[in-house]
Amino acid sequence: MHIDPFSDILKFTRAESIATGGFTAGGAWAIRFPAPEKIKFFAVIKGSCWIELDGEPNPIRFDTGDVGLLAAPLAFTLSSAPGVPALDAMALFSGAGNATAVVGDGQDFEHIGGHVLLDPTSGKLLRDVLPPWIHVPATTPQAASFRWLLGQLMEERATSLPGSQLASAQLAQLLFIQILRAHLNNAGPTPRGWLRALAEPRLAPALHLMHGDPGRTWHLEELAEACAMSRTTFASRFKTAAGVAPLTYLTEWRMCLAQRALREQNQAIATMAQSLGYTSESAFSNAFKRVTGISPNTYRMAVRTGR
Repeated sequence: MHIDPFSDILKFTRAESIATGGFTAGGAWAIRFPAPEKIKFFAVIKGSCWIELDGEPNPIRFDTGDVGLLAAPLAFTLSSAPGVPALDAMALFSGAGNATAVVGDGQDFEHIGGHVLLDPTSGKLLRDVLPPWIHVPATTPQAASFRWLLGQLMEERATSLPGSQLASAQLAQLLFIQILRAHLNNAGPTPRGWLRALAEPRLAPALHLMHGDPGRTWHLEELAEACAMSRTTFASRFKTAAGVAPLTYLTEWRMCLAQRALREQNQAIATMAQSLGYTSESAFSNAFKRVTGISPNTYRMAVRTGR
């Protein structure tokens, strides 16, 4: 069964993007935003601006069509030029409701933003592998799809057509996926983990196999052969990108699946063990405890009682 690991993990983390609003600005302007609790994305629809991120030495210029994703909880300032006294974003947007806020005469600049919701438990899998921030300039090869998505998103927000809320959510979701794809294609700096491993086309066949049949007893030779590499080269390249050895990655993904099943299903632990490739319940329990620190039964009880 051919499974796309990228889709598999995004579905697993229940990543859900929501376009929350935007603003127009004119003249000299600056807005100070608090550190976001969620992953934040934004795009410049018209004009250009500077973004100053706390902890980053230099301001970054965003031009029309540029898209950004902020995964780290960093406060930041958007402005027409560095050094302009900033308005507080919370005060500015609190009265705007769903409408677009206007700063100055609103003629020079337009911005749309939103955030990505993740499952409180499994979302860590995505959050941990994202770089603190991603900047995708409008000059990248993926820019055409961004332009189309942003145009559609603006249109849906401006009209009250039936289904516009759902359409906006789907477009925002596509935008988020395209940002991650663009980042992978342009080989931006990414923390070691599954996202970085996916950015290496030569490792993709092994990830497809492991995600396609996580319960199978995969051997290093088979995975290396699928990637047309020697065992040693494959193991070394995989560990450099993913941060763990290939079979450790497989075990960790199995344990992610096990945690979800323990949270959401009433399946017997022996049945779960078998479906994930373990010959006995005790072998599975030992692996689960090694990765999570507690036994499957303890985990299930803790989840059910909310502890």
